[in-house]
Amino acid sequence: MTTPTTILVVDDDPNILVVLEARLSAAGFSVIQASDGLSALKTLKETNVDLMISDMKMPEMSGMDLFWEVRKQSQFLPIIFLTAYGTIPDAVMAVKAGAVDYISKPFDGKELVAKVNSTLQQNAGPPDTSETPLFEDGFYWGTNPVMQELHTMTKKVGASNVNVLILGESGVGKECIAKAVHNHSSRRGAAYMVVDCGSTPPGILESELFGHMRGAFTNAVQDKPGLIEAADGGTLFLDEIGNISSEMQSRLLRFLEERKIRRVGAIKEISVDCRVVSATNADLPLEIKEGNFRQDLYYRLRVITINVPPLRERKEDIAALARFLVKKQCDEQGLPPVEIPEETIAWMENHQWPGNVRELKNALEAGVVLCRNNKLLPDDLQLAVAEESTEIEAETTKSFSIERSEKEAIIRALKQTNGVQKRAAELLDISRRSIHYKIKKYNIQVADYK
Repeated sequence: MTTPTTILVVDDDPNILVVLEARLSAAGFSVIQASDGLSALKTLKETNVDLMISDMKMPEMSGMDLFWEVRKQSQFLPIIFLTAYGTIPDAVMAVKAGAVDYISKPFDGKELVAKVNSTLQQNAGPPDTSETPLFEDGFYWGTNPVMQELHTMTKKVGASNVNVLILGESGVGKECIAKAVHNHSSRRGAAYMVVDCGSTPPGILESELFGHMRGAFTNAVQDKPGLIEAADGGTLFLDEIGNISSEMQSRLLRFLEERKIRRVGAIKEISVDCRVVSATNADLPLEIKEGNFRQDLYYRLRVITINVPPLRERKEDIAALARFLVKKQCDEQGLPPVEIPEETIAWMENHQWPGNVRELKNALEAGVVLCRNNKLLPDDLQLAVAEESTEIEAETTKSFSIERSEKEAIIRALKQTNGVQKRAAELLDISRRSIHYKIKKYNIQVADYK
């Protein structure tokens, strides 16, 4: 006969303990109660426990203090915290330190059991003691200490079920990090849906996210599920979340709070269980201060924040990354191997890479095609030429052409906002419709500034 899984529940409120035991026992678990941290530690010394659920705020020994003491005894015991709204920051800190997840009070019994089952499944088998790989999930983690720590944190966060906000400049690989979070989660076998909030017009974005019913608007010829609904059981990645309209912010906040959606034109709501990972290069605290982004939505999205450093802050990884990208390009193009001399490596390490890994990848793709004798030199990357042309262009701003001045002003605004047209329009004090028109008029390639 199989021994039931043993769960230790810790809370100073006897009513909560009764509810926890009733819910977990009904689900087939063996439950042990502890009314404080010291009793919990004593139980852990005397009994084999498979998982611990603890309140965050308790007298004498807090949940966080208990967490550190438990880690001295059992490094890999999965721990889930119960937390009220005021102690959520402490619970987030615990997740970063290695706890599995947390559940907000008041909690739903079905959600609790589902999270316990998911956690036990995720932690089945021996702990992962492997070293951080240089390449994984389509991303180069490298040897930089910050990136090594980022990889460890991504795995810890992935094992939980909390919402994640990924911050970083354009081109650093935020989408790759989001996919890594999904791949390290218990949801990895389910759907992973990507939404580009930056390039999708507000009217279309609502239908893309929430879906619509037939006849809800012109050309809505059939019912269509949205990407949130399609991500049920999996992960929803919202890229460039800082660009969504105020109306979309309200709708998204409602979904995050209630986990229900209503298609455009529908009457009934649909329950959806998906994890939300979002990313942006925008300064959201500044956007909140200026009234452009909801503070409550920000806190819902950034339960845990992952900051991805720019390439210029991890230059020791440029050489290996460049060689990997060049080899990949040669293999895909059916070209002979290309050598990267030390002088080229040194040049790349001194370059600031404002476009980060994306800029490096694009430059190397061009270099592989343009290089002679299968040897990649700095001039083959065409970056020096681009810098020189930028300087020459700056000198020509002395021209009295109104159109030239207007075009250059738009380009400067796009550069300053990393290609985010909404923010560029605000800098220029013009409408979004105007900047769209002028970008098309002057044939400005917005993608060059992202």
